[in-house]
Amino acid sequence: MRRTVFRKNSITVGITLACALSLSACSDNGQAPVADSNDEIWPYIESPVGLNNEVEAQVSEIMASMTLEQKIAQMIQPEIRDITVEDMRKYGFGSYLNGGGSFPNNDKYATPDDWIALAEAMYEASVDDSLDGSSIPTMWGTDAVHGHNNVIGATIFPHNIGLGAANNPELIEQIAAATAREVMATGIDWVFAPTVAVAKNLRWGRAYESYSENPAIVRDYAAAIVTGLQGNVGEDFLDEQRVISTVKHFVGDGGTTDGIDQGNTEVDEQTLFDVHAQGYVGGLGAGAQTVMATFNSWNGEKVHGSHYLLTEVLKEKMGFDGFVVGDWNGHGQIPGCTNYDCPQAANAGLDVYMVPTDAWKPLYENLIEQVQAGVIPQARIDDAVRRILRVKVRAGLFEKPSPANRPFAGRTDLIGAAEHREIAREAVRQSLVLLKNNDQLLPLDPKQRILVAGSAADHIGQQSGGWTISWQGTGNTNEDFPGGTSIYQGIADQVAAAGGQIELAEDGQFNETPDVAIVVFGEQPYAEGNGDIANLDYQRGNAIDLALLNNLREQGIPVVSLFISGRPMWVNPEINASDAFMAVWLPGSEGQGVADVILRDTQGNVQFDATGRLPFSWPATPTAEETLLDLGMGMAYGDANILSETLSEDIEESEQTEDLVIFERAVQQPWLLELSNADTRSIVASSVESLRAIRTETFDDQVQEDARRFAFAGTEQANFSLVTPFPRDLRAYSTENSALAVTLKSEMAVPSDVTLNLYCGENCSFSANIAGELAELPENQWQTLYFNLSCLESAGFNLAQVGSAFGLGTAETWQVSFNDIRFVPQVAEDQGQTLCLGN
Repeated sequence: MRRTVFRKNSITVGITLACALSLSACSDNGQAPVADSNDEIWPYIESPVGLNNEVEAQVSEIMASMTLEQKIAQMIQPEIRDITVEDMRKYGFGSYLNGGGSFPNNDKYATPDDWIALAEAMYEASVDDSLDGSSIPTMWGTDAVHGHNNVIGATIFPHNIGLGAANNPELIEQIAAATAREVMATGIDWVFAPTVAVAKNLRWGRAYESYSENPAIVRDYAAAIVTGLQGNVGEDFLDEQRVISTVKHFVGDGGTTDGIDQGNTEVDEQTLFDVHAQGYVGGLGAGAQTVMATFNSWNGEKVHGSHYLLTEVLKEKMGFDGFVVGDWNGHGQIPGCTNYDCPQAANAGLDVYMVPTDAWKPLYENLIEQVQAGVIPQARIDDAVRRILRVKVRAGLFEKPSPANRPFAGRTDLIGAAEHREIAREAVRQSLVLLKNNDQLLPLDPKQRILVAGSAADHIGQQSGGWTISWQGTGNTNEDFPGGTSIYQGIADQVAAAGGQIELAEDGQFNETPDVAIVVFGEQPYAEGNGDIANLDYQRGNAIDLALLNNLREQGIPVVSLFISGRPMWVNPEINASDAFMAVWLPGSEGQGVADVILRDTQGNVQFDATGRLPFSWPATPTAEETLLDLGMGMAYGDANILSETLSEDIEESEQTEDLVIFERAVQQPWLLELSNADTRSIVASSVESLRAIRTETFDDQVQEDARRFAFAGTEQANFSLVTPFPRDLRAYSTENSALAVTLKSEMAVPSDVTLNLYCGENCSFSANIAGELAELPENQWQTLYFNLSCLESAGFNLAQVGSAFGLGTAETWQVSFNDIRFVPQVAEDQGQTLCLGN
């Protein structure tokens, strides 16, 4: 059993990292032990790696010959979309990354050989001293957060929230080790995991990246995954099968007020340690070599710029001797900073600037000037570079062969290996939480006639969630998961083997009456920012899945609900409409694991019991002000129901209609972005970003990828639309002063014909040329237009069945960007005049 040693005032206190396996083993309230009130809050963490004289001597020797320019280059981490191999040869960056949805050659279907080729080219350029005079090897970092999730064919493990339900650190270590092997097969050195956030508000869009609301579980898991990724010190630490890990995001990312991503965590320092820092106790105690700074603020101060937290707490009090890397242009959010100019971050203790986009070059140049001018002390630069080189030496990067020549390089058999998939399948089995089971309906006899319904039944992308191939996890089909299995397919295989009959009908319209229906439904994929929600009411205002459940129940068909989600949600009506209800979270690519639990074997025996337990309390109301089920609850087969027969479905109606957001940082659920031109049927832009006549791309306005640009080629008529797969009833916005508010920026002269297009069902649409209104706006400045909804209704636009909330089209050359589109119930007098179209 590993031990983490805290040293405080010459007093040594040992704490076993396994104490949280029982929620009461560490303290009376289930939280991790806290520092004695007479001692400091922040303990010194004794890393098993420790400082080594030989390593330090090697680092000193390297640094003795380095120029300032070479040192600053070690602190710069650009993204593969924004640099070339020649840039690496010229500047010698200390590291680089691929962000979510970024691939070699910008090709989603890049092969392992393509990944290796880029890693090899970048490595060789970094050690080529012909231009920059430096032969220090670079490192490639990637977000392999639930498997090597950017690579087609990789094993996709359950997201952290499901793993938290399993409460099995040994399994977590196996998952991390399997992930490391698949990452090494593509030539990558460094993984941005684990995320050790303790989510305290389920409205946060990254809640599924949190293992649990219990800090002790997070602490144990952090130690397990760091060990699985990096190996054990003195045994296989950072050998050819292991990668450098990153404990993130330091600190408080899960505690922001109202669950707002990148928001403000308003807690006292003791709470910051007791709740939000326990993952670092576990991770650093296991020897984590890097820590990623968090986007959020702590009591109003951006952590990227906090000398107290990054230097005094993390490096000095806790004794962290690795390096601190920033998050995606996180330094640019510090007051007084921009993405390309921020000495404050280095002075606070940031060692590596993560600087995607073309901001890397001016940032590099500005940092050099700021050191020369004394704005950043030379000693701070030397400390940062020593930390970076220390990690590289420990990882053996100066001795290991180039990426293409390492033992696992190009081992395509490791990508989605059967052994790894079996680990993932076991993780799925252990993650499922049974919340209702009337008359012991589950597990089902596979010899029955079974209907499988629901939008998520045969959708590996939806069951995998965000951070899967693309950043948001959108735009993926089952063909993008070779070797993977949907939940439906896993069930179908076992039913067929048992001699039963199965029918897939996502809409529930069966051909022959089934004995039982399994309905698989839940949240669409999302990632940071885009997953933030106002409350936890599932399918708020448009409960189409509930209608499906009720339709089946009304026909006398027993219903098993499998709920896919990145968080507990208010689903009282859906639970009431189900005979059995199971939370399956985001299980990943191995859907057979669900079938293993919900189906009996061919002899009628239970295959695997329902052993998962809630990693978060389950809300009794959409606002989560009351709790329906406590942390740690769940049922095994044979248990009596833990919920009452009929749950309350009452919701206090808001006195005021809220804004309906269509686009904020990204297209919001359930809306989809659709592109079309004269020669093609429309396509969803999240899977294909361009047609011949129109293309679209995201870009950074205020924060990461929070705006979207559309470029019309002028070769033929082209359009984009924000559509929904089902009509939305927006009659709540049928008031005199309600409006469609669109914040846009025309980046060139407005064409003579730009058509606003809105759709509201068959033979119901609205179109108008708004070129004149757009031409009055100043070029290249953000402006908000308000389109009066009463006027649109008078012109025939039916708010009861909105199918397309906004769209523009033109046949001329034009470029326009958007950062916010929403329906607003009231336009204030000082917000500007509304446009009355159609009259």
